[in-house]
Amino acid sequence: MPLLDLFWSMLWFFLFFVWIWLLITIFADIFRSEISGWGKAGWTLFVIILPFLGVLIYLIANGDDMQTRAVQQASSREQAQREYIQSVSSSSSSADELSRFAALRDSGAITDEEFQAQKAKLLA
Repeated sequence: MPLLDLFWSMLWFFLFFVWIWLLITIFADIFRSEISGWGKAGWTLFVIILPFLGVLIYLIANGDDMQTRAVQQASSREQAQREYIQSVSSSSSSADELSRFAALRDSGAITDEEFQAQKAKLLA
């Protein structure tokens, strides 16, 4: 019998964990959605006052939109991460900068003194 009690305790703990996860997901989606502030307040109060009914109705009414918003947020995060990595990894080396300054000096865009100053700053 103690094994059966342990099973039921673990099952209830698991269901409680799933319930909390579902509530967090729904609240995050409510505030991610593009409904008005009053709509967000209404859904939030509905889920808090009548939790089971509120969650069920929200999932029925907005289930497809929840998936769409989650995919859009994930793709925008991935794009931002990709842009950040590219911006960090594409930094030019000292030799590239030095050759760019030499080309500017040769074209007459900067003077020899400016080239030497930039070279000293770059190599320091």
